[in-house]
Parts: sequence; C-alpha cells; structure tokens
Amino acid sequence: MASEGYVALPLPDRVQVPPEVAVAQAEAFRLSMARRHSVRAFAPDPVPEAVIRAAVATAAGAPSGANRQPWHFACIGDPGLKRAIREGVEEEERAFYGGGAGDPWLAALEPLGTGVEKPHLTTAPWLIVVFAERWGEGPGGERWKNYYVPESVGIACGFLIAAIHQAGLVTLPHTPNPMRFLNDLLGRPEREKPVMICPVGYPAADATVPAAAKRKKPFEAICSLHPAPGPE
Repeated sequence: MASEGYVALPLPDRVQVPPEVAVAQAEAFRLSMARRHSVRAFAPDPVPEAVIRAAVATAAGAPSGANRQPWHFACIGDPGLKRAIREGVEEEERAFYGGGAGDPWLAALEPLGTGVEKPHLTTAPWLIVVFAERWGEGPGGERWKNYYVPESVGIACGFLIAAIHQAGLVTLPHTPNPMRFLNDLLGRPEREKPVMICPVGYPAADATVPAAAKRKKPFEAICSLHPAPGPE
C-alpha cells in the first residue's frame, strides 16, 4: 500500500448537542441496546438484502489501526452454502464438546444451553461471516502490514451487532474454532482469518434466551470513575 502524506480536512460532521440532550441520547441508546438479545431460534421470514448491506456498511465505518480496514464480510443467503457452513461448524463442535474444550469450559457454557446442533445456521435467512485480514495484498502480490487487526475487527463487529439490532433483527455471534473450512467454502484468501459467524433474521415466535444471559455484572464492578475535582 502506497504511503500518503497527511492532509487535514475540516470536520465533515458535527453531532455535538447540549449536555442535557447528550445525557438523554446516551440513555436512550443504552435502553435500546439493553433490549438486544442473542437468539438461537430464528424465523425463516426473508430479510431484504438492502438491510444486510446497510448493516455491513455501518460495520465498515468503524475505526481501524492506520485506517487499514482489515476486514471482509461474506453475506450468505444461499441455502446450499448455509447448509455446508452448518455441516462444517457442527463437525468442529463435535470435537469441541467431545473433549476438546475441557471440563471447566463446558461447565461455564452449560447455563447457556449450547450444544453441537446449530439449526439456526440454516434457518436464519442470512449468515454474515466476518474475516480478519492479517495482511494486505495488492494486485501485483505486494504485501503490506495491517495494524491492530483483532482490535479493529472487534470494533467493527460491535458496530455490526448494533446495526442489526437497530434494524429490528437479532443475531447470535458464533465463533467455532478452527474455522479455516470457511475460507475454502467462501473462496477467501489465506491472508484472511474467519473470526465470527453472525446468523441474522427475525426471532422465532417461540424464541427464548437463557436466564443466565440476563445476569449482568453491576455497573460498579465493570466501571471505575475518576472525575475531575469540583470547584473548591
């Protein structure tokens, strides 16, 4: 990737609002995201491709190390491909639950009700497979280094999940390991590493969530505040 000199542009968008509006907007977003749930039971109802495109475009707007944007999103609606992905995932999961994970890990998963069978991978109308680009490569085969790849792709996945929720849809981030079979199935190059499968759709009428998933750590356990001192 050719190096470019620094060019400053005026801030194209200003979203600053008065403090009281900022508090209201932050709280409204918090309440909206509190209604987000990871769902395993999907309705087969179709989801317009335009919604998937918009969600992925949102994810692609995430910040990344040196602006290298080290990601690729493969969006699959084809039933045959979804079935092949499910078969590959379940093969890996059989090894995982058959002893590969270890007893402590399986015990931690037990309250969430996970298992080998992944019917949601064929029921959900779309699957989005997120790939992390470990290095960049030009048309002539020249390589360049990508920076902070896990962090960058993690932020993009957060944007993606929020966008799916904003569209009134649900997803279940799924990370079978290893996932190299996805490169072959989807024709992605060796430099890309599959990191997540997100089935996307509407929740089934009888959808449930694990009770354990609703137990969140208290705010005081996950945040420490160090505010500026007040006036003396």
